[in-house]
Parts: sequence; C-alpha cells; structure tokens
Amino acid sequence: MIHIKTEHEIELMRESCRIVKETLEFVGRNIHAGMTTKQVDELVYRYITSCGATPSSLGYGGFPASSCVSVNEVVVHGIPSDRVILDGDIVSVDITAEKDGFNGDAARTFLIGNVSEEKRELVKVTEECFFKAIEGLQAGVPLYDIGYAVQTHAESHGYGVVRALVGHGIGRDMHEDPSVPNYGKKGTGIRLKAGMTICIEPMINMGTYKVNFDKRDGWTVTTADGKPAAHYENTVLIKEDGVEILTL
Repeated sequence: MIHIKTEHEIELMRESCRIVKETLEFVGRNIHAGMTTKQVDELVYRYITSCGATPSSLGYGGFPASSCVSVNEVVVHGIPSDRVILDGDIVSVDITAEKDGFNGDAARTFLIGNVSEEKRELVKVTEECFFKAIEGLQAGVPLYDIGYAVQTHAESHGYGVVRALVGHGIGRDMHEDPSVPNYGKKGTGIRLKAGMTICIEPMINMGTYKVNFDKRDGWTVTTADGKPAAHYENTVLIKEDGVEILTL
C-alpha cells in the first residue's frame, strides 16, 4: 500500500530528513584514512541521538549498527567493523533517522585521500544518476522513468546498474511501497502522486551489475567481480509540479 503524506506528516519528515542530511555532513567532515568503519558508525550514532532522533537501522531486522558503511567493493549494507579505511578508498555511508514517528534516509559515497581518477569518476556518475532521475519528475510521471534515467546514464559510461536491490517508499516505516528500481522501461509503472515520499538511490558498479550476498552475516552485498561500487541516495517528495529533495 502506498501512503500519501499529509502536510503535517511532510513537515515531520522534513525534520527527520534534515537530521540525516546534517549527520552525513558531519561524517563527511570527520571521516579519514586510519579510522575503522565502526568509528564511522559511532559518529553517526552520536550525531543522530544528539538531535533527539533514533538511528532506524539499529536493530532493524537484526542489523547491529546505526549505519551501513560500505568500502570499495561493498555495494551496500556493510556492517561497521574493525576494517580500517585506507587512503584511496571510497566509502558509502547510508543512514536512516526516525523522529516523531517518521523516517529520513540518504547515502553518500566519500572519497578518502588520494582516490584514483577511475573511482572518482564512478562516484561522480553515480551522483549524476540521481539528478538525471529527478529531471522532469512530478505527479503523473510513470515510476519506471526513474530507473530508465539512472540506467541510461550509468550504462552510457560503461557501468553496471545493480538490479538485486532497489529504492523504496519511506515514511512511518523505513521501507514502504513502492519499490523504486534503478533500471526500467520508460513510460511504464504506476503513476506517481503528489504526497508520495520515495528514496531514489542509484547503486552503480564499475564492472558487472551482478552482486553477491554474504551468507555469513546475512547483510553485506559485494560486487561479483570485486570491482568498486558507489551509492548515492536522497529522500524525495513528489509534488504536482516537481519534487522536493528532503535530504538536501
């Protein structure tokens, strides 16, 4: 069931999304080579809770941390650990915060130190995919136009578009209907409605689109060929005449 948000609910979501945005900015100012992914997660927990919010990921389906911290070949859902972040790594940090019953969700991929031009380009194109996806987006547009825009831009650069994981609706729950794939046929899918809040999150691989799910921890998703991946996500409000990016 797709939930159309009231003006009051949207105001509550703006606050949770503001906290997510500021948390990612805080991480961006403090993440550096030599720290562990667990220390990154500690930054996330400290900032979110200081705002009177709750990290939605902590305990979600048994997930043991406040954020997903995914390095290089880890696409998403990296469990914070003692893995040390190295100079030249790219690190995606994906967080969700809940306040007053509503969630905000966003992810950024950070460049650590002397990152290769190849990785920099991947991160740049992944962010561009998001902004391509929201061009002309408004009520009445078919859902899969989003994925078509992401796929077209990513594949024009020779990258793989992850199919096994998708974006999603968001509101009172971290994951709501509809699913928002990063691939698709233009002109198909349900028509978007004003008041819908969705997470658009390109997950783009330098090589193959195929991924592996770690059966040991039940969470970590890696590229099938071991090449790097990047992730960029925002919570987006659909309006009659466009969109509002709630986490920017």
